[in-house]
Amino acid sequence: MPNLTVNGVTHAIDADPDMPLLWVLRDRLDVTGTKYGCGIAQCGACTVHLDGQPVRACQTRLGDVGTAQVTTIEGVSGRVAEAVQAAWRKLDVVQCGYCQSGQIMSAIGLLSGNAKPTDADIDGAMDGNICRCGTYQRIRAAIHEAARSLA
Repeated sequence: MPNLTVNGVTHAIDADPDMPLLWVLRDRLDVTGTKYGCGIAQCGACTVHLDGQPVRACQTRLGDVGTAQVTTIEGVSGRVAEAVQAAWRKLDVVQCGYCQSGQIMSAIGLLSGNAKPTDADIDGAMDGNICRCGTYQRIRAAIHEAARSLA
């Protein structure tokens, strides 16, 4: 049985190495903040971090995770995560909310490596995160707000 570390807790997982990480999180570990959207890594609802880098959990196989640390929306912490979450609340970004855990995980990934993103940087980092409600302008404004609060 391989071990999988999620949000700082190591779990022994008895699952096929080809099982998508998304299903391990949701069905085996009951970590449900990571959402199923499309299953083909095009919508971003399933975004998690592997060793701090955003990845799509629906297309990341359990066997490919290895010893990487998995962080889900439930486990994000630290200065950047707090700034992003505060900006999301301040600017009332969320409409239906379904995509927002993936949006937030991608935004944290961006700001962790780029403290002063341009609109083009934001568009590039958030590409592939679909919001059916169309809150893209609020998402971009919240990322700028979070970046200002980190300065």
